[in-house]
Amino acid sequence: MGDPREPPEGAPDGGSGNEDEYRSVVFDESFVRAARIQELSARERLSGSFARATRPKVRLGPLGSVPRQALALLLVILLAFGAAVYFGVTSPTRPTARPQGSQLTVSLVALSPASSVRPVVDPANPFVALPPGYSDGAVGLGTPAGAASGHFSRVEVTKALDTVQRYLVASSLSPAVLVQGATAEVRAFVTPGEQAQFDASALQPTDDRHHALTGWLVRFDPAQVALAADTVKVAGAMRIDEADSGTLRITTDHTFVYALKAAGAPAGAPVTLETVRRQLTFEFDRIDLAAAQLRLVDSVLQAGPAPCDGSLAGVVQPVLAGTDPAAPPSGPSAVDPGNHARPAWQVCGVLAGS
Repeated sequence: MGDPREPPEGAPDGGSGNEDEYRSVVFDESFVRAARIQELSARERLSGSFARATRPKVRLGPLGSVPRQALALLLVILLAFGAAVYFGVTSPTRPTARPQGSQLTVSLVALSPASSVRPVVDPANPFVALPPGYSDGAVGLGTPAGAASGHFSRVEVTKALDTVQRYLVASSLSPAVLVQGATAEVRAFVTPGEQAQFDASALQPTDDRHHALTGWLVRFDPAQVALAADTVKVAGAMRIDEADSGTLRITTDHTFVYALKAAGAPAGAPVTLETVRRQLTFEFDRIDLAAAQLRLVDSVLQAGPAPCDGSLAGVVQPVLAGTDPAAPPSGPSAVDPGNHARPAWQVCGVLAGS
């Protein structure tokens, strides 16, 4: 009896009998259900306007295997980099390089007495003969109220004025600086770009227009003189302007009067008034303002009575009462360090009213 799976007439010639060549192809139920036969309408068949149900292949070249998210991220990075380069090159407000190294220029002027120096009449009240306009200590600095400048706000100008005032107090009024040799209090105000110059001036003061310690501060030799009064009389003012759009400039012009006596002298010993005029120029950028530091770029110091043949680079050398001064210079006229209408810079002069 034949195999019921075979046709009655038997397997076709050349056939494989029970080995159906399509037996390896299996159409499961899910495959059959997924097969949808779309029958076109007569109009669609006649018009031939139907679209082929195939997805066009897009060739992406060598980057075809890169995910779209990665391509988008790469594009954003390239755009950001290009914008940064463009604005970095074309921006008109790029900050200029900050000044570094030696910046301070110093001029020292000794004011020699024309005759023997007279002591004050009343050692207990040494400043009684001073003309009007002098005040005690920081009050006499005449610090103006802060006001906005062209490119700096009122807050920034006020901070600069406060820094200058505290510098002047430390460098011109502090007894530790005046007669005890301290420098750290003053150095703390100096920007890092000038600290090397300051240190060289303190270590080896030289009158070379850049390394005089007295360009930074007022100092007396404690082996020679002592303060006869803790009070220092001061008169002067400050002026605000701008060196450029990124640099605030403050110029100060003050006269300081110190009551001095010989070192080790007892109470009631003769007292001499030493007058020191300081004309200083300070500059600030916004980094300096944030750090409460300053750049001292120009310093002129007049001091008298002082010998013209002595050096003012390390200390101010007063001519004390009763000391015969060296012969005064014959050329210049008398110089009044309290007269701010005249330029401070001289080579040497005669102290007016000595």
